Amino acid sequence: MPGHAACGHLQATTYLIPPEKRRERADKVLAAAFPEHSRAAFQRALEAGLVKADGVVISQANEVRGGQTLEFSFPEVTAAVITAVDIPLEVIFEDKHLIVLNKAAGMVVHPGIGTGEDTMVHALLAHCKGELSGIGGVERPGIVHRLDKETTGLLVVAKNDAAHRALADQFASRTLRKEYVAIVSGVPKTDSGTIDRSISRHPVHRHRMTTGEGGRPSRTDWEVEKKFGVHAALVRCRIHTGRTHQIRVHMKSLGHPVLGDETYGWKQNPALPVPPRVMLHAEHLVFSHPVSAKVLDLNAPLPKDFKQMLAALKKVKV
Repeated sequence: MPGHAACGHLQATTYLIPPEKRRERADKVLAAAFPEHSRAAFQRALEAGLVKADGVVISQANEVRGGQTLEFSFPEVTAAVITAVDIPLEVIFEDKHLIVLNKAAGMVVHPGIGTGEDTMVHALLAHCKGELSGIGGVERPGIVHRLDKETTGLLVVAKNDAAHRALADQFASRTLRKEYVAIVSGVPKTDSGTIDRSISRHPVHRHRMTTGEGGRPSRTDWEVEKKFGVHAALVRCRIHTGRTHQIRVHMKSLGHPVLGDETYGWKQNPALPVPPRVMLHAEHLVFSHPVSAKVLDLNAPLPKDFKQMLAALKKVKV
């Protein structure tokens, strides 16, 4: 039976392992008994010497058995080393567990080599100040999935470990509905179809992905929503997997690269206006709330540059 006791400035929780429980590692036992915390969180507590069995500190290697009393607390959440920067964000949905954004074009999600203090993580640390309970023991937002720098649209971010784990499980199990809109070069021969081609890292150009044998299974359903003569088309893509550059790679394999996507073979058509970026937008997302299980059906409005490109294409003479 769980209980609470003071442990210095940390809160300690006690748990009596049911007598019938067989011998097992403490992190497994605790993660099963307290599903609101991840197994990784219990492993960090064990590494920090914050777990006791019958009053004796145990390590990650120790097994525990039925009838023993466990006492545990978690390391305090340390402040992120990344500086919070007040950058405007377009919020589509937010509560104490997660936030869903309409990512702007040109914004990098994660800090890395060559990035400045203008990434999505920098902005979220400022926006969520005081609301992040710590993911991985660090005060930081939990990025569940990614969008390329030039891609706009819906991005889901967890505010705590439990939400991060539940959302990551949904993305991994492919139980969500993810739809993008793209403006592609040319017009497909049919109005809809499915691309079921594995995707892997390009053997020579490491910043690119490619289709072919030996890659990870990848599936994209697509449907033409609007044709602009023979020069371009607005295509809706539903992805059943979340591979790097999936839509961009799959549309190239179909012979219709996304407008503006030089990495995957797009070349400027003199008959068309010049696209400002890769014309890809994550428009629609349906998933279950990680805590309430309520279905969230969210849409991100098209950004200004996307709408301007569509308006310009309508004026092109066919």
